[in-house]
Amino acid sequence: MSKIKRVFLIVLDSVGIGELPDADLFNDKGSNTLKACFNTSKLNIPKLNEMGIFNIDGMDYFENKVNNTAAIARLNEQSMGKDTTIGHWEISGIISKNPLPTYPEGFPIDIINKFEIETGKKTLCNKPYSGTKVIEDYGKQHMETGDLIVYTSADSVFQIAAHEEVIPIEELYNYCKIARKILVDEHAVGRVIARPFLGEFPDFKRTSNRKDFSIEPPTLTILDLLSKRDYDVISIGKIHDIFAGRGITEYYKTKDNDDGMKKLMEISSKDFHGLCFLNLVDFDMKFGHRNDVLGYTNALNEFDVQLIKFLSKLSKDDIVIITADHGCDPSTESTDHSREYTPLLVWGDRIKNINLGTRSSFSDIAATIAEIFEVEYNLCGKSFLKEILK
Repeated sequence: MSKIKRVFLIVLDSVGIGELPDADLFNDKGSNTLKACFNTSKLNIPKLNEMGIFNIDGMDYFENKVNNTAAIARLNEQSMGKDTTIGHWEISGIISKNPLPTYPEGFPIDIINKFEIETGKKTLCNKPYSGTKVIEDYGKQHMETGDLIVYTSADSVFQIAAHEEVIPIEELYNYCKIARKILVDEHAVGRVIARPFLGEFPDFKRTSNRKDFSIEPPTLTILDLLSKRDYDVISIGKIHDIFAGRGITEYYKTKDNDDGMKKLMEISSKDFHGLCFLNLVDFDMKFGHRNDVLGYTNALNEFDVQLIKFLSKLSKDDIVIITADHGCDPSTESTDHSREYTPLLVWGDRIKNINLGTRSSFSDIAATIAEIFEVEYNLCGKSFLKEILK
């Protein structure tokens, strides 16, 4: 019906656009990631503005409205969480009514004991911690002892930090696999994350060799449905890790946002039929969690420049969907994710420039992609395809 051959789904990791009605339940009242960047007076995103990001509901602070060139909306998260895994699951068609387990007091001693026995390594920290601060505080001791730095955050994560010259990368990955096997049932965290770093005390720097070991989605996702029908499902960045590789036919790792956009442009020159799914993690990892408002703002400015180049490469049979998985307001005291609406921008030659208002779930994206490719769909969400097609 749609004659759309390729869908490019871009997740701007943590680019929320304002608090959800239940934000107070998550201690996120007042959070607004995009507005925090706008308030710096340094935000310069003419292409996103032209597409209509500031015409989305709730953007009352932006006065210079334009006629949007994309279909736009804001998306409400129905899942009970604000983390990467749950956000991407909902984008792919799963609404999680129960939150994944978190550990504000650290992991139970029996989990740590089992991990130490199976790895043969002692552990340090075992507390919620900033990823940069934890290597600052425990990195020297780790290098002296070889003990693994284990920590968590407000998200459902078990993170293992280690110096690459003390614990080789593949060894660190193996320790993560051990943790993944231990963390099941009531302790089935969303992700076990390898957090390697380099340098000498006190100048430690995390490297790009991070790797996520995610819990598998509990049901089928739009990725599974497409690949089962022999459509291409190409992932860029940490999408492959988030979905534990399931439903993905081809994947590309990335070093940073710039690398992600370059790979996206390379793939845009390929003759594929299906979905290309990209996550740009720098907004969240490098800037949101570090409360670096100017860094976040500059990253958005850089993305906008690359977006112009990318869109110029596309054909009339392509559409681009831009969204986010949660917020991470860099201007608040918290360094954790924030419970926010996310933007929806749908662009292409065959797409109307309309405002869809506020959609009830991220999963409307999955339902729409299913209708585009005419695959049978019984997951969550409601397609908006008929509303946006010319």
